[in-house]
Amino acid sequence: MDTNSTEKASMIWPTLIYDDAPAAIKFLKAIGFTEAIVVTNEDDSLVIEHCQLRWPEGGGVMLGTANRSGNEFSQRPTGCGAVYVVTADPDAVFVRAVAAGASEFRAMEDQDYGGRGGTLTDAEGNLWSFGDYKGE
Repeated sequence: MDTNSTEKASMIWPTLIYDDAPAAIKFLKAIGFTEAIVVTNEDDSLVIEHCQLRWPEGGGVMLGTANRSGNEFSQRPTGCGAVYVVTADPDAVFVRAVAAGASEFRAMEDQDYGGRGGTLTDAEGNLWSFGDYKGE
């Protein structure tokens, strides 16, 4: 970001809900996200109440276990999220994600609008796009 710019740093945190949140955390860490915080349910450690994972090049994602009592966000459908992650090497992240169990949704390719990117589907159907296009 230009130091003379009046723009603020992006602080957007996409949030996803998973039936198997521990597996989602394992997958995301395998492709390069780092754990900031994971809060498990005091009665069941497989239930993730809140999780924040950071992307090493900036930004992050939050996630939790679906259908938690008293949490209206967790009542939303699983597998319908879509996240775009900016990275300097989208091809390498794409390969890591496939090796970690993701399925190709859209192949890596040079985009008309600039940059290179591709999209994968995680185990629960969420779309993860990786590209080097940073936007205008």
